[in-house]
Amino acid sequence: MPKRVDHEERRAQIAEALIQVAGRRGLHAVGMRDVAAEAGVSLRLVQYYFETKEKLLFYGLQHLTDRFTARVGERLRAVGPNPGPRPTVEALLLASLPTDEEGRTFHLLYSSYSILSVTDEALAAQPFIDNPDAAENAVTGLLQQAQESGLADPDVDARIEAISLLAMTATMGTSILVGQRKPASAVAVLHHHLDRIFTTT
Repeated sequence: MPKRVDHEERRAQIAEALIQVAGRRGLHAVGMRDVAAEAGVSLRLVQYYFETKEKLLFYGLQHLTDRFTARVGERLRAVGPNPGPRPTVEALLLASLPTDEEGRTFHLLYSSYSILSVTDEALAAQPFIDNPDAAENAVTGLLQQAQESGLADPDVDARIEAISLLAMTATMGTSILVGQRKPASAVAVLHHHLDRIFTTT
């Protein structure tokens, strides 16, 4: 009896191959043939599942986002049950910093997707901006929750602080990638700003 193919598992395998090869060579330099070789499958199979490079790239972005969500979840589980607003904000921001290989891959590729979506019409047509909005809304909600619980400065604007924290983390991530800043320095800067916002841990 022939083995049943799990199509979602196969798509995830190919998307993972995209992330691995793009993490080494850069997203702009990756073709469908490279991804097929990395996944150990034929080019025709990659084309069967994704048809075009743009569709593969978009699915890869979704897969990258899923990996990031799992990374945040791991950090929160390490904190313990009911981590609270500050540890949750910290987990979200620190997970996106390239302080290890997984973080480096995430920051490099997410930044690459952002740049490509400006010039690639097919990618630009996808709702790429939804993910930054989701992060902004999540951090804003956590800061507001902390304010309501007396755990954060009630006078700060939660939305502006969320935007600032995310923008600062993204910029510091790039500075780590190019060797301008050490990861420990970026983490210290982030903690400094969280200490300013939160009144207690």
